[in-house]
Amino acid sequence: MKRFYRKIRFGAPVIVVSGLPRSGTSMAMQMLAAAGIEIVTDGVREAGEDNPKGYYEDERVKDLHDEAHDRGWLKGSRGKAVKIVSFFLKDLPTSNNYKVLFMRRELPEVLQSQQKMLERRGEPDDTEDSRMFEIWQDHLWRVNYLLKHAEHIEALELIYRDVVEDPLSQARRIGDFVGGGLDVAKMAAVVDGKLYRNRT
Repeated sequence: MKRFYRKIRFGAPVIVVSGLPRSGTSMAMQMLAAAGIEIVTDGVREAGEDNPKGYYEDERVKDLHDEAHDRGWLKGSRGKAVKIVSFFLKDLPTSNNYKVLFMRRELPEVLQSQQKMLERRGEPDDTEDSRMFEIWQDHLWRVNYLLKHAEHIEALELIYRDVVEDPLSQARRIGDFVGGGLDVAKMAAVVDGKLYRNRT
């Protein structure tokens, strides 16, 4: 009943693609774009070697934690897709409904991908691997709790490896979750297995 009431009050949900960095969130955004869903992005972060098909990001996401910044742009994103890294999910205002596609990837693969990205950029990586795993595991526990209990959020978990290896079936899952008769064949066609370069 609470979800039904929220749908009447707040209208169409914001479609959120989330997960840890390097977990396949850009790929999921590409799939939604291919299906014809409008993407919220500012184009500031350009495609590169690490994400040759683009990042699909919006810089305003970085200010969600700060209530002093205007977060009203999310209301204008209802019915559209926004990429929001998992660390900012807790800052989503409850004045919207959200359908969250949460990407999961094996942590060693996430770490390996991130380390290679930092090396290419010439940026230091000062955190021990074991400590980074602890940080991520604690963070994911908190995210899991939020996704299960927050009234303003509905969530669908997507395993990165499953999407790459069987994109059509995973595209169907996304289509069923998001609704709107999405073209799942077009969604699946944009998945490029060659970009799965860091495997455990």
